[in-house]
Amino acid sequence: MTPMQALQLHQDLCNDLHQLALEENSYLQQHRRTPDATLLAKKKGLLARLNETLAALRAQPRHSAEGAPFRPALDKTRARILQILQLDRENEQLLLRFSLAGTGGGVAVAASPARSILQKIYQRHA
Repeated sequence: MTPMQALQLHQDLCNDLHQLALEENSYLQQHRRTPDATLLAKKKGLLARLNETLAALRAQPRHSAEGAPFRPALDKTRARILQILQLDRENEQLLLRFSLAGTGGGVAVAASPARSILQKIYQRHA
């Protein structure tokens, strides 16, 4: 397999991962709960493919890149990875928000200390 072929396989997988992240994002926004088993199974399948494509890329010699067409393809792949990471971060925030909302109203807020306690602290350090 040539470096360009390995990169193309990885790029195709990145497109699939991006599509899945978009699907997960719309699911989270629509249903406001964790994804179902089908979506999680897709993620696991893509993770196995990711390991394969990364192994194929690592097996390529670093200096055997095919010149001019390789660099733009690499930049395109990197841009897609950044999009995936950004979308995944948003999905994690949504998951966290919905999981906290499901536990009875969110995060508990500490009560304010009594005014007299604050006055004593200020006097001690003044």
